[in-house]
Amino acid sequence: MSTDRGAPDGSGVLSRAVSHAGVAVLWALHWLPLSVLAPLGGMLGELLFRLAGARRHVVRTNLRLCFPELGEGEREVLARRHFHVLGRSLLERSLAWWAPRARMERIVRLEGEERLRGLLTSGRPVILLTPHFVGLDMAGTRVTMSFDIVSIYANQNNPVFERWLWHGRSRFGNQLLVAREEGVRAAVRGMKQGRPFYYLPDMDYRRKDSIFVPFFGVQAATITGLSRVARLTGAAVVPCVARMLPGGQGYRVELGEAWTDFPTADVEADTARMNRWLEEVIRTMPEQYYWVHRRFKTRPEGEAKPY
Repeated sequence: MSTDRGAPDGSGVLSRAVSHAGVAVLWALHWLPLSVLAPLGGMLGELLFRLAGARRHVVRTNLRLCFPELGEGEREVLARRHFHVLGRSLLERSLAWWAPRARMERIVRLEGEERLRGLLTSGRPVILLTPHFVGLDMAGTRVTMSFDIVSIYANQNNPVFERWLWHGRSRFGNQLLVAREEGVRAAVRGMKQGRPFYYLPDMDYRRKDSIFVPFFGVQAATITGLSRVARLTGAAVVPCVARMLPGGQGYRVELGEAWTDFPTADVEADTARMNRWLEEVIRTMPEQYYWVHRRFKTRPEGEAKPY
């Protein structure tokens, strides 16, 4: 029996069809008011909590390592709350992709905009230090409505979602998206054009360009890029924190005061400072950090992997 080698793979066709159907559902949902969309997202999160066993294990492990002072029952409540806001973020991403500017401005409040504008007007490069909270995509879209930025993105395995993620991050203004393979140097070139660098350095990117510094008291492989890029460019480091608000209240994006006495000559101390700051912010909304990420997958030599 002959086989047509040029024919598309059946599983690939099915995957694309499912992806297109998922995008169509998201498009339909974006018409709903946030007061309806938010509880639907919570329901999706509850379903994920029950069905996504592998990710539930990652979340439980992260919370056990980072919050040993909490009882097991308290951490379980926190894990469930995390999945609820994660479900919300998945559905509400539809707003970042398709909601008109006026609606996005109502849903996502941007605080500290004039402070950032003042830094840019002075000619100083800026790094927006943006942790992985569940409101990250909404924050990114809202920032691009006011500023042309440069950001680094990772290619997605799914080409359908890759297309729409790109669309959501670039549909306002004149944004510069740099593939991770191009490295930070391409982002630095964008900064020299007066673009804030929307920088997310708080995940485990393996050992390259990383050192081990404490994160909630656990040694975590952490990239040193914040210190190095700030030193290379003379950039101000401005915290950019996305807060998902309860129910239909939307989001608040906080552009904080530029860090003082940063960077120093000690890259390790600078990187540890970043993690300490991140811990402080996480404790104000612990359910909203991206705990489904295996933050401690890279371990010091000889140390067992926790997952």
